[in-house]
Amino acid sequence: MEHRFYNRDLSWLSFNQRVMEEAGNNKVPLLERIRFLSIFSSNLDEFYRVRMPVLHALKKIGEKDDTPINADEQAGILKQAIAMVNAQQNRFGQILKEQLIPLLKAAKVNLLYNDPFPAEVAGAATEYFFAEVLAFLQPVEINDTKSFFPGNNCLYFVVHLLDGVGKEKLVLLNIPSDELPRFFTVKSDGKTYIAFLDDIIRYNLDKVFKNEQIQGCYSIKITRDAELDLQDEYPGDLSVEIEKQLKKRDFGLATRFLHQAGIPLRILQSVIQQFDLQNSNITEGGQYHNLKDFYSLPVNIPGTLFDSWPAISPAEIEAAPDLLSLIVKKDLLISTPYQSYHPVLRFFNEAAINPDVQEIYVTLYRVASNSRIVNALISAAKNGKTVKVMVELKARFDEANNLKWAKKMKDAGVRIIYSITSLKVHAKVALVKTKKDNRMVYTGLLATGNFNESTAKFYTDHILFTANPNLLREMELLFIFLSKREKPSLEKQVKFNHLLVAQFNLQSKFIELIDLEIEFAKQGLPASITLKMNNLEEQVLISKLYEASQAGVSISLIVRSVCCLIPGIKGMSENIIVRRIVDRYLEHGRVFIFNNNGNTEVFLGSADWMNRNIYHRIEVCFPVYDQDIKASLLKIIALQLSDNVQAVMLDKNIQNIPVHADIPPIQAQQEIYRLLLNKA
Repeated sequence: MEHRFYNRDLSWLSFNQRVMEEAGNNKVPLLERIRFLSIFSSNLDEFYRVRMPVLHALKKIGEKDDTPINADEQAGILKQAIAMVNAQQNRFGQILKEQLIPLLKAAKVNLLYNDPFPAEVAGAATEYFFAEVLAFLQPVEINDTKSFFPGNNCLYFVVHLLDGVGKEKLVLLNIPSDELPRFFTVKSDGKTYIAFLDDIIRYNLDKVFKNEQIQGCYSIKITRDAELDLQDEYPGDLSVEIEKQLKKRDFGLATRFLHQAGIPLRILQSVIQQFDLQNSNITEGGQYHNLKDFYSLPVNIPGTLFDSWPAISPAEIEAAPDLLSLIVKKDLLISTPYQSYHPVLRFFNEAAINPDVQEIYVTLYRVASNSRIVNALISAAKNGKTVKVMVELKARFDEANNLKWAKKMKDAGVRIIYSITSLKVHAKVALVKTKKDNRMVYTGLLATGNFNESTAKFYTDHILFTANPNLLREMELLFIFLSKREKPSLEKQVKFNHLLVAQFNLQSKFIELIDLEIEFAKQGLPASITLKMNNLEEQVLISKLYEASQAGVSISLIVRSVCCLIPGIKGMSENIIVRRIVDRYLEHGRVFIFNNNGNTEVFLGSADWMNRNIYHRIEVCFPVYDQDIKASLLKIIALQLSDNVQAVMLDKNIQNIPVHADIPPIQAQQEIYRLLLNKA
């Protein structure tokens, strides 16, 4: 009997495999290929921090966001995951050593990877060691009498020593890549040499351990669980509790112990015992860890980066003397990063300074570290406006940044609202109320991605500017509900007729839309569904898609990462095709299209179809009513469905199967940029 759902973690590993394969794509510029290796490495670290604690049974099976499974199945998935990771790491090394390093060398850049220092490097490296590196080295003897806690994802050497009388000891020596650049560059005779900080330390170990014999030196890294331990109901100040938990995060349970190959077994066991790593995934790796640092590889070779695509500024918005007034006249859509994010910044900036603006409401999930949007909100409050901001303090790995901005806004007079502990607010919405002619005019933003000008440079998203009263009155109701800090319940329901809001009507509305396509198919009418999202996991909605497939509905999915739906199974999903696109920009926008017997309905929004989005978050999806905007979105999705260069198809094993390249080749992101450029 066929399984109905693919495992989310194995599916995610399949996505990360696709990321890594871009590093092996000889049509991608050299430095961009190296950056794809960096992204792969960074993704894998996060997987070990967030998902491996679940797979490794360090957490309860089926806890919170996970679909419950039995212990035997969990053990089998863990075994498969480890095998996939090991195979990917081998492929990583093959791409780096057999393809990328030789290409660098051909460009007269020598990346010293497992190589001895040539004479041109040795002297400069030792000078750098004495002048810069030595100040940060903190050797700690590994024994039962001293307590030391290796930091999360920090780099260390385990150094095996003999003292003057032949007594053996082990020392943990930090590699201070958090204080110094990971790479050191030397230029000589027209060539560039790049050395790892690790190797500079290794080369100069005798300057650290002057009175001991060095028997061996082995690199290690420990990855720790990233989950914060928050109660579902917390009566105190949530910001204070999260600050406490953040201080504990890097002291979480070890989920992976990565060590250099060749370390003697007895030394390995001593390290495992001393640092209580028995329950972690113990993995043999290469000489270098944290290869996400390749993103900052100091290389400047002409032609090794993607051609620049300058962000397009829509002429209509640029020419408008007052953006808020333009929005009142018509809906506008910005598709980043193809189009400039400046209109979003302008929306908040104009609202902050406009004397007629009375109130501003916004949800913030992940903001830039130097957020122009938050600074505009602070200015608005200081300019006498009522500003209410829903700040999500539980946005993983952004908690500290959000805490910082929440404090600054609060000090400036902004009213800060925090979500309840058991529910994240992931919606991306903003509302501005302006007083004109003794009446209140509403304008707003609804987006698929965060209000973050930094990530907008490389995340593909859609932002709708609208004054539609149906949408914005319901948005106001949502803000009123959020300000009460209550958990949604049958007794505390808000009626939404236009917005789709998780915890209220989002899942039921999507089911209703799928059911409508099923009815059309049964009547012999054209019936189709096209969905684009980052992750697809939730089994009720997947089962409904299976039902639609069985009824004859044609279903096209573009799913970037996790996909638990299994396509192409006769009698279950033979009418479902799943694509995955990995290219220069990170696909992030969520788009939901239902044929509706020729009266196409299009929705955008913040929600993936994951358990967490459907059951544990406040999400907002919204209809696109403007016909021109709808037509533009349909063209964009059509290009993505036609991609035969960067897209792959997912088979029933969720493997990445290249699309057979038709002539001419269609690369969706490039074609979308051209489309929007011509439109401007």
